[in-house]
Amino acid sequence: MRVLPDPTVHPLDHLALRGAAAAPALVLKQGTLSYEALNHRVGQIAAWLSGMAGEAGTRVATWLPKGELTCLLPLAAVRAGLVHVPINPLLRRAQVAHILADSGAALLIANTARLETLAPGDAAQARVIDESAALQACDGYLPLKASNAAADALAAILYTSGSTGRPKGVMLTVANLWLGAASVAHYLKLSPEDRVLAVLPLAFDYGQNQLLSTWHAGGAVVPLDYMTPRDVMKAVERHAITTIAAVPPLWLQLTALDWPARVAANLRRLTNSGGALTERLVRTLRGAFPAAELYPMYGLTEAFRSTYLDPALVDAHPTSMGRAIPFAEIVVVNDEGDLAAPDEEGELVHAGPLVAQGYWRDPERTAERFRPAPAFCEYGGMAVWSGDRVRRDVAGLLHFVGRRDAMIKTLGNRVSPQEVEDAAVATGLVAEAVALGLPDAALGQAIHLVVRGGEGEAEEASENLRRALLRDVPGFMVPKAIHWREVLPLSPNGKLDRNLIYQELSSAVASAAA
Repeated sequence: MRVLPDPTVHPLDHLALRGAAAAPALVLKQGTLSYEALNHRVGQIAAWLSGMAGEAGTRVATWLPKGELTCLLPLAAVRAGLVHVPINPLLRRAQVAHILADSGAALLIANTARLETLAPGDAAQARVIDESAALQACDGYLPLKASNAAADALAAILYTSGSTGRPKGVMLTVANLWLGAASVAHYLKLSPEDRVLAVLPLAFDYGQNQLLSTWHAGGAVVPLDYMTPRDVMKAVERHAITTIAAVPPLWLQLTALDWPARVAANLRRLTNSGGALTERLVRTLRGAFPAAELYPMYGLTEAFRSTYLDPALVDAHPTSMGRAIPFAEIVVVNDEGDLAAPDEEGELVHAGPLVAQGYWRDPERTAERFRPAPAFCEYGGMAVWSGDRVRRDVAGLLHFVGRRDAMIKTLGNRVSPQEVEDAAVATGLVAEAVALGLPDAALGQAIHLVVRGGEGEAEEASENLRRALLRDVPGFMVPKAIHWREVLPLSPNGKLDRNLIYQELSSAVASAAA
């Protein structure tokens, strides 16, 4: 039975008031903020932002590791009537410059090291402020009170790569974020006793929700920028962590560690998204953390989260996506546009109040993904047509079949093939490039780049290209392997034949591994 929106749910900028006043809310390196202190600090930052950014709806960008500002900006921006644009700290200056220009951010808060990488003009329209200066400035402000922001007010723009082109900004409302927090807190059964280790980037919806759902439940968040998987294990022990959200490549690394039984026993729940768990990994996680409930989940930024699998069903259905989360309606639409029958393959369509407003200043791509919900949907309005192929079994559980687009998921990151290809060609070292994702046990998918051009030995040319790419794109976008070709095949319409290239490459890689 669907859980309907509860009118007593507090708006987003009241989350800082959810827990007991003296209870821990945010555990930082420099100290712990209680809920009372969290509310006070959110109010101070909001007051400072109001003076710095100007009128309602102004975009405020952060490009920072996990710290006080990155954790509190999602609430402070809403309280000030502004729109938060979090930028993944792993991104390089070219991606950051695009996000700043596309969002029209009037304010950028970053640390000195990152600001020094920007070129003249990268942040031409934005007032740039160093993190330490911003924190110090906030100290002198009287806090703004919670605002009861309108449910349909724009709260954040989260940039996510598409299968083609540069990152696009997904517009999230106050209701999207607060109902997402309420939904996750509800089905994970989070409580004030929980301590959540926030290891995922806060610029992603899955990462940001680590904060919001925990605060909705009155629990404590421990942000962690980890260098090695062992840092995660140490943090679980040091902070008595009960909950971790991660992606499959990190789970593979964590299960390779020798966890002391008493430390593993701290964990009550493990949640996964950003890629499907294999049956083998599910069994490994269940064996490594026998006291923890495992929540496999599926989601997309355009609709936050769509499904989760009840932990009681994981052992019997280890690869299922589960059922719709609270506040979401998930239907499977067959190729004729009708509701798919049990076990019939179709497209996953997400309807309901978690659906985002569309892509920022991009009506063309918005119209492709955000379309009217099918007539048989219980919810009306706009729906997200995911492009993902799924089937629903006779028991009502969803199963992933395949991805319609060419998106590459590596190390939990969504990577646009075109963005990798454009970066490769921009180096001047290749004439043509095709980026593909091939299955990889450690990465989920490994990026393989098939290129035409180059001079000299292939090994030397590949190393030169890698070095050039490392200057322009994040490390997770640099190909694992580069394959040089004299000619790239074309399809009948004159375009590069990606399907044929993929088939040939898959066969070659499989033969080499045999």
